[in-house]
Formats: sequence, structure tokens, C-alpha cells
Amino acid sequence: MMHKEFNFHIYQTNFYGQYWQAKNTKAVIVLVHGMGEHSGRYKHVAKKLNENDFSVVAFDHFGHGKTTGKRGHNPSFEAVLESVSKTIEKAKALFPDAPIFLYGHSMGGNTVINYALKKKHDLKGIIATSPFLKLAFEPPKIKLAVGKLLQKIAPSITMGNELDANDISREKIEVDKYINDPLVHAKISPNFSLTFIDSGKWAIENASKLETPIFLLHGTGDKIIDYRGTQEFANNSDKATLKLYENGYHELQNDLCKEEMLEDVVNWLNFQL
Repeated sequence: MMHKEFNFHIYQTNFYGQYWQAKNTKAVIVLVHGMGEHSGRYKHVAKKLNENDFSVVAFDHFGHGKTTGKRGHNPSFEAVLESVSKTIEKAKALFPDAPIFLYGHSMGGNTVINYALKKKHDLKGIIATSPFLKLAFEPPKIKLAVGKLLQKIAPSITMGNELDANDISREKIEVDKYINDPLVHAKISPNFSLTFIDSGKWAIENASKLETPIFLLHGTGDKIIDYRGTQEFANNSDKATLKLYENGYHELQNDLCKEEMLEDVVNWLNFQL
């Protein structure tokens, strides 16, 4: 498992990227992390994929992890999609003959789905775990109203993201690791919250336009993102395969079902090849 770091620069932002290279790369997974976290939390996912001959290329979002910029803020949704394009370009430069899959978790799941629907690409397939298509809780109406106002007059102002760390996993050790991770934060600007709520709704309504195979994975115990939104997307697309994990929490890759879930991902990837 060879690990290396890289950087790219767009929108006055220096992006941090990293990749884990398999001994014999049969395909590349471009990995897009979730809100408030960073790509370094997927080392065990990369290890499992490397063991099965998949190399992994990842980056930290605008305002996340080791990428520069105000915590929890991005210039626009289009800029987020462009950061994915740049990472795909890097993956192609590193592994020019390998097919490419996009893998996104939560906010990253929303990102990869919208990327596949809105951008020209030659992706072999998409994986979305607990994709942020529909929140499992109702944000305070006053907070939404303030957020919409701020998006117009002061879009970079950040607020708390309303997430309870205990909702990410049924494993206490994973919750503790999340709480104590210095690169994890709870900041969010309207450009991450409101824009992703809107783009999630749009993705569900336009799922029938998807032309790339997608594997959707979600836990029915997710208190952060509603699995029924993922179900609705799957029902609207003839390209979707859906796997629900009974009582699974938000971070399936860090939950009690993680081994089963990662095995399911590997099996689906192999089936696509």
C-alpha cells in the first residue's frame, strides 16, 4: 500500500490530495468525503480497496481538512464540482489506462451524484454511501431563513452544522475518534448547507437522467440523512442498485456493518468490471 500526497490550486485555494496505490491497479476510485471531515478518515477504506487491486485518489473539500480556506465554506456548488474534475484529472495522470469510479460519502455522495448528472465524463460507475439527498431532521425554520438571507449578503458566514457526533456510528470508539480528530469541524456556510439541500432535491427529481451505474448504500438507522431520500432516488433511476443496512448509522464504513459494507462495495466494483 503505497501512499503519496499532492496538491492542486483553484479559486485561490490550495487543495490537499492523497492517493493509495495498489500493487496491481485494475481501476481507480476517486473518493469524495463528507461534511466537516476529511480524506484521511478513509485510510481503512483505501486499504480494503488496495487489497482488491483498486487504487484510491482522494482530496479534502474547500474549507476542510488540510485544504486552505475558511472552515466550512466554498465559493459555489460549481466550484465543488470543479474540485472533483481536478481530482479525476490527477487520477487519470497517475493511472492513465485504468477505468475510474467516483465514491462519495454523505455530502460527497450528493457531490458525486450531481457530478454524474451535470458533467460530461467517462466514469465506469458511482458509489454513494448515505448520500446527502434529504436530511433526516428538520432544520430550525429560523436558521434556514437566516441562512438564505446570509447567502445573499454574507455567504461566507458559518454556523454550527447541527450534527450530533453520536449519530455517526453505533461504535463508541469511532465516535470518540471523530470527536478527538483535530481536522474534524462543525462549521458550515450557506454555500454548503442550503446549496446541498437544494441539489439533493434536484438529484432525486432528475435521477431518471443518470446514464452511469450507481451503487447506493444507506443505513435505516441514519439520524442525519434520510435513507428514504436515497430509496426515492433509486426508484427513479434504472441505473441504480440499492443496499439498505438494517439499523445502520450514518458512517457505514465506521459502523458495526463496516466489513459487510466494504465487501459489498468490492463485489459491486468487480461486477462492473
